[in-house]
Amino acid sequence: MSDSQRADALLAELPRQGRGRLKVFLGAAPGVGKTYAMLQAAHARLRHGVRVLAGVVETHGRSETEALLGGIAQQPLLRSEYRGVTLEEMDLDGLLKAVPELALVDELAHSNAPGSRHAKRWQDVQELLAAGIDVYTTVNVQHLESLNDHVRGITGVQVRETLPDWVLQEAFELVLIDLPPRELLERLRDGKVYVPEQARAAIDAFFTQTNLTALRELAMQTAAAQVDADLAHGYRRLGQDAPALRGRLLVGVDGDAQAERLVRHASRVAQRRHLPWSLVHVDNGKLRDETARQRLQAAQQLAERLGGEVVLLRAGEVARTLIQHAGERRASLVLVGQSRDRLRRRLFGAGVATRLLRESHGLEINVLDRDEQPEPARAVRAADWAWRHYALAVAATLLASGLAWAVARVMDLPNISLVFLAAVLLVAVRSSIGPALACAVLSFLAYDFLFIPPNFSFAIQREEDVLTSLFFLLMAVLTGNLAARQRRQLKALRETQEQTGQLLDLTRRLTAATDRQAVFSAAGQHLENWPQVQACLLERDAEGRLQVAFGGELQFSDNERAAAEWAWQHEQEAGQGSDTLPNGRWWWWPLSVDEGPLALLGVRARYDGQLPAQRRRLLKSLSQPLAQALARAKLAEQLESARLHGETEQLRSALLASVSHDLRTPLTAMRGSIDSLLALGDAIPAEDRRELLEGTRDEAERLDRYIQNLLDMTRLGHGGLKLARDWVTPADIVGSALNRLRVVLAPLQLRTEVPAELPLLYVHAALIEQALINVLENAARFSPAEGHLELRVTVEDAQLCFAVADEGPGIAEADRERIFDMFYTAARGDRGGQGTGLGLAICRGMVGAHGGHIRVEDGLGGRGTCITLCLPLPAQPPLDSETP
Repeated sequence: MSDSQRADALLAELPRQGRGRLKVFLGAAPGVGKTYAMLQAAHARLRHGVRVLAGVVETHGRSETEALLGGIAQQPLLRSEYRGVTLEEMDLDGLLKAVPELALVDELAHSNAPGSRHAKRWQDVQELLAAGIDVYTTVNVQHLESLNDHVRGITGVQVRETLPDWVLQEAFELVLIDLPPRELLERLRDGKVYVPEQARAAIDAFFTQTNLTALRELAMQTAAAQVDADLAHGYRRLGQDAPALRGRLLVGVDGDAQAERLVRHASRVAQRRHLPWSLVHVDNGKLRDETARQRLQAAQQLAERLGGEVVLLRAGEVARTLIQHAGERRASLVLVGQSRDRLRRRLFGAGVATRLLRESHGLEINVLDRDEQPEPARAVRAADWAWRHYALAVAATLLASGLAWAVARVMDLPNISLVFLAAVLLVAVRSSIGPALACAVLSFLAYDFLFIPPNFSFAIQREEDVLTSLFFLLMAVLTGNLAARQRRQLKALRETQEQTGQLLDLTRRLTAATDRQAVFSAAGQHLENWPQVQACLLERDAEGRLQVAFGGELQFSDNERAAAEWAWQHEQEAGQGSDTLPNGRWWWWPLSVDEGPLALLGVRARYDGQLPAQRRRLLKSLSQPLAQALARAKLAEQLESARLHGETEQLRSALLASVSHDLRTPLTAMRGSIDSLLALGDAIPAEDRRELLEGTRDEAERLDRYIQNLLDMTRLGHGGLKLARDWVTPADIVGSALNRLRVVLAPLQLRTEVPAELPLLYVHAALIEQALINVLENAARFSPAEGHLELRVTVEDAQLCFAVADEGPGIAEADRERIFDMFYTAARGDRGGQGTGLGLAICRGMVGAHGGHIRVEDGLGGRGTCITLCLPLPAQPPLDSETP
């Protein structure tokens, strides 16, 4: 045994993370003392300080049981009205809210009242276990699903309340509560199980000595199987070799009345032999009535509840396909039922069991005999279907006879039998093997009666005609069988192609989807093409509530919303057709990945019918690529968020570096000047003292511009910039900007062109002045020493433009739009020169707030850069209101 297998065995002993442990008290029949033993065990836990809460305990009026229950806290039961009867059920939500360490839940197989969250109490227990609550529960052996038919055969009573076997197999501990049948009967007569009237009826009907002994044996066998499984697990935990894997069990099921019985028997055999098992149905295209389809679906659902795998295969030969699948899955045992058509099996050896025994090699073949029960009456539609197809066989034979008779009167054709073969082919292609064989026999009789001497008689005079007739019959049967088989295979291929096409179409749509909404849209468009169903997709909003992501405006009842919430939280199906809140119209299936559900698929029949199980399985298959597409879209969103976060952090670092440098430079200069003045005082000549003070003032103004830019950009970004407009002359704006930048522009050769006759601007003068200052300062910073700088004010197309041109290095065509991005200079690092990179971004914001725009062109002489601020010119005010 490998270390990994031993580690898996050790880890299997630990409860799943956050999941409670289940302890089951198993009995052979009511009255053996299961509830009493459960309460005794609960009192033992109470003495160890464990918080115990009784969810539901049925005492049936027994004084000893009621006395034990009196010392345990109880959760009040829920009461509901159903058809005028008051029903009491366990308060599941109350237990979940109380969060006890141990909950007591009696009668595990109990069916809940209509309208409850779950149809069965064992499903309530599963939710308690998932919440991390330990559960003690009781159950009788006759309630196990796999033993249902066996119990009915023993007692003659059909048990309606059942639970899947895997619930017991997942129990952490199984305790068998045994009581000899004689003692149980004595308790029953003494009124310790039921009241006297009920006790007498129970003894006469169910509680007989023979029945109790048989049920006791079943209970012991179930407990022994659990002990065997625990023993094998113990060997693996100790690191010793576990029993070798003995293959797999395959059970072949058709849509007959024995399907569920065969599934239950297969579950018991697999449990006793510790084999994984699969239900296999081979669809050979044979037409079935609605009753057969419902039986097959019921058997498949039963197999899933009992822990089996459901496999659907499509082929023409059932036996050969089962053998091939058994080889692929390395199965060692194949279980099938006895063929229904015994006469056909005896004559032709065509039974599935017979062919399996004849053609399989190295496989164990088990055949379960049929249960001798009367077959239910066939549906009227099935009988009508059969009548129509056999009527087609008769009509085709008559038509072929008339055509052959007419042709034979005109010309002598030796191969007139080919006309009848054509009729057999027609029937086989349009119906199935039965009508085709009927047509072959009728054609043989008609051919003999009409065309083989003596005519109009079934007698045959010539020996060669006997051989001809036999060969005709053989060819007709083979031809009809072959055509019918090809039709079945074609039908199966078409169904397979339809399913494959559905998957390919959805995958193609999802491949083109790049984000979450596109995935929802692609899936919704695909599902809208299904005429029989209506589909929707739900997701959680920012507040955690389910909302419709695709499907339009839909209204859900409280029960349907509860089913959707439960399906999302537990990542299991819920709603119509499931075992959880099945009373609604919608069936819910979570689209889950490893991290949990990403969305919820809801489907309902458009015409208020039941959603077929086959359609439900196809939707589950389609949900896999849909969930993967949603996971891919979520990952893309996370990657984009991470990229933006990285760029933001990089930009922030660059901004901090740039701002710290540009703010520190004027502060350092100011501090140096002030220190000199303080240290030397009057020793500094007056001219030098004035120069130091002017330098300090210039650096303070420079620092003020940096801070003003940061404040303006903040106001622009948060919408806090208010425009206090007034009429102003462009010359005043230019003059004020040049005066504030006289020191910065001093080393340059500045030329201005401001015409005397310019229209007035209706703007926030301080903001436009600041924008012009930013452009001039930017041009000065990148201009060479003694370089030329030009400022022009012009009127172009009802706009007034301030153009600033320099002889700097210029701006590449690709970067002319990017220079208006925030911190663009800072993002370029040391190559950007001084400045925070906010100046031009602020310019665009300020000019844009006034309805203007900025353009970038080549500078003086084709070199450098020319930045133009364009502002709209409104209608000029009257002369008496003009601002001078």
